[in-house]
Amino acid sequence: MRRREDVQQANFLELFVDLVLVFALAGVVSRVAREIVSEDLVVRWWSMGFLPVLSLPLIWLWITTAHITSWFDPRRRKIQWVVLASDFGLLVMSTSLPYAFVGRGWAFVLPYVILQCGRPLILMPALRGHPLRQLYLRSVLWHSATAVIWFAGAAVSGDARVALWGVAVAVDIVAGQLRWPVPGMARQPVSAWAMDSRHHLPARYQQFLMIALGETVLAVGLTVTYQPVTAVTGAGLVVAFLSTVLLWRIYFYRSGQILGEAVATAGDRYAAGRATGTAHVVMVMGILTAAVGFEIVLKHTAGKPEPVWLVAILGGPALFLYGRIRLERVVFDRLSLRRVVAIAALAVAAVPLYFAPPLAATVVAALVLLAVALADARHAAGRPAEAPSPAH
Repeated sequence: MRRREDVQQANFLELFVDLVLVFALAGVVSRVAREIVSEDLVVRWWSMGFLPVLSLPLIWLWITTAHITSWFDPRRRKIQWVVLASDFGLLVMSTSLPYAFVGRGWAFVLPYVILQCGRPLILMPALRGHPLRQLYLRSVLWHSATAVIWFAGAAVSGDARVALWGVAVAVDIVAGQLRWPVPGMARQPVSAWAMDSRHHLPARYQQFLMIALGETVLAVGLTVTYQPVTAVTGAGLVVAFLSTVLLWRIYFYRSGQILGEAVATAGDRYAAGRATGTAHVVMVMGILTAAVGFEIVLKHTAGKPEPVWLVAILGGPALFLYGRIRLERVVFDRLSLRRVVAIAALAVAAVPLYFAPPLAATVVAALVLLAVALADARHAAGRPAEAPSPAH
């Protein structure tokens, strides 16, 4: 383990993991975007369930890897091997995404289960007398139990696999939120979301957001590359890019920018870490949903949109804003009314936009994001930079 004062920014080994995560999330968006335009109504709606089922295991694996590199010295050879194994596992899982529900199920499940059960067992001998050891032991017990559900899903196919994997990933993340409770074993004040360092994990979460935004740019760019160049396609590209910039702006100003300072001054750093992790997962899911919406617009510029398309186009920004509201609560301990109004505006706009081309929905979503960014700028105009004021 490394001294807490040594924990600063991510090192190059961790950034290498981020490269694979960009590829992984791009694969998820591509998989969902392919199914959401299906002629089958059931498949179109069911495809929205693919997004959390496929992306959350990848995200959870990335978060637990960031937790390891926050606590352990990545300059040590053993830790480097653990991180590289995690990186390779993410890569193998990513290659199975196009066929995850009809074949290659084991290629998605085995790396996930092996890493979530094996890494704690490798690291536990170095944790004698440390509360993290018991946390890792409880996590192994839980992941071993949910492995049965993961394996059962891999043994079937189609809708049954989607349902079983959905249950498994939900149990994994909820159990992690609760610090993997086990009867008879006391829960120490340490968690998988722990913010014991004011530098490392806040910076990793900021990079997590940038990974998701980078995936959005990648998805939009690849989609436009293989589409006929028209005025509508060009307009869709401009709107998608500006929307991505606005998501970046709304995140970093100002809660995302001073996240590390807020964590350092929080009264309960572990609760702040848990809330911060949840907020970032929600925001990333919103960004991925928005990326699916961008692909829909670029491929289907004319005609009336399907209801599920509007869920992606408008629901992605709304989900992102909800996660951003939760982050505002962590950093400033307040409710961001501007973002609440923006979510309501997106919901109300869904009805008339059903009768307009898909591009119109993307434009409206971008205008709502622009309004939030302008309101933020107006709120800050002529005032000194706001300091964090987390709950104590």
